Amino acid sequence: MEKLRYERPTLKKLEAGMPGKFGMPTSLQPTTHIDGVAVKELIDEYGSPLFVLSEQTIRSTFRKAQRAFSTRYPKVQFAWSYKTNYLSAICNVFHQEGSWAEVVSGFEYDKAIQHGVAGEKIIFNGPDKTEKDLAKAMQNNSLIHIDHLDELYTIIELTDKLNVKPKVAIRVNMDTGIQPMWDRFGFNFENGQAWDALNKIMHTNKMDLVGLHTHIGTFMLSANAYGVAAGKLAELAIGLKQKFNHEIKYIDMGGGFASKNTLKGVLLPGYDISPTFDDYAEAISTALLNANFQQDHLPLLILETGRALIDEAGSLLGTVISNKRLSQGKRTTIVDVGVNLLFTSFWYEHKVTPAQPFSQYSEETTVYGPLCMNIDVLRENINLPLLNKGDHIVVHHVGAYNMTQWMQFITLRPKVVIIDMEGKTHVIRENETQESITSFERMPEYLRKFD
Repeated sequence: MEKLRYERPTLKKLEAGMPGKFGMPTSLQPTTHIDGVAVKELIDEYGSPLFVLSEQTIRSTFRKAQRAFSTRYPKVQFAWSYKTNYLSAICNVFHQEGSWAEVVSGFEYDKAIQHGVAGEKIIFNGPDKTEKDLAKAMQNNSLIHIDHLDELYTIIELTDKLNVKPKVAIRVNMDTGIQPMWDRFGFNFENGQAWDALNKIMHTNKMDLVGLHTHIGTFMLSANAYGVAAGKLAELAIGLKQKFNHEIKYIDMGGGFASKNTLKGVLLPGYDISPTFDDYAEAISTALLNANFQQDHLPLLILETGRALIDEAGSLLGTVISNKRLSQGKRTTIVDVGVNLLFTSFWYEHKVTPAQPFSQYSEETTVYGPLCMNIDVLRENINLPLLNKGDHIVVHHVGAYNMTQWMQFITLRPKVVIIDMEGKTHVIRENETQESITSFERMPEYLRKFD
């Protein structure tokens, strides 16, 4: 018979059944399986740490979003935000669901082409489009969203060189009542910059002005702000019709929808305060339908949401390295998952759960990563059971940005796997190796030898 493991006594606050100011008390449950696959089996086969993505969650989340908008507005098109997660397998799941591609660099544009996305279904955003990038997009009939006047003038020059009339839109920034206002990108609505750019495009007659675009911010907790933005873009579109008798084909509301993660400094969890797809859809569609568009001339509504579609589909599995007591007695648990892999830990209070059954005792804990730097903190303060060396954990809702913003720092980046609709696992990105990292290095001959 196995000897029982000693657990030191702790004081634990009793939770009664009545709700407090933050709602009903919750009890922590282990996450032993993801889509029916055991966490321990995943780690045994693919190593720790390990990113795991659920195809079932991706597709079901996308369909919820699509239904929310398509039941409220007659013409809707999603475009997958490549910067959110540009692993090829993930992009293709969204493309199979009908999404176009939204890219913000030449690298991402080429990736979309390699995936087989038709040029006319690629939206090219961002302030840094090189002349080569623009020429490629123009020749592929892609949708180019102009960010600034220098880009506009470059496109005008290229139209003469390439003898192409490109399809363009402008990005518009505006006051939606949310602070700080995102006015770094695009042309401002309130001070007339947007109208100035539109007039330049129309009077040159060298571009096909097909759309208007905005992206009002990130992790937006106000659905009403999107209604304000949609109304202002509609005002520009109707103004174009009145002045130039020109009808735009689409209004692109960008992204920025909040996921169910919890932001640092916010008292309530994301599940309680983040708007739903229905909330966003109601605000946007109402503003467009209430504008003075003729019924048979409604613009196509394009959505570039990324985070809200992929965050909940991603998990990061890890293993406990050790436990320590800080000088003031605070319990700390060190795991093999660092902020180099979990960049979003700088702004989210990620949910962390044990991956195996545990005892009833828990304690306020700081969870550190393995890196030799003091900022490698996954959670400053979280109530966790007393985990032991070799136990496994699951960090939840990590699908957005962590696989594009991660860093090769101190440790090598791990494998990424996807669990398909049948519960089978597939490696969609191999782990880094010493050879893959050093293959980019070059050694000058005079530095090869040393004593």
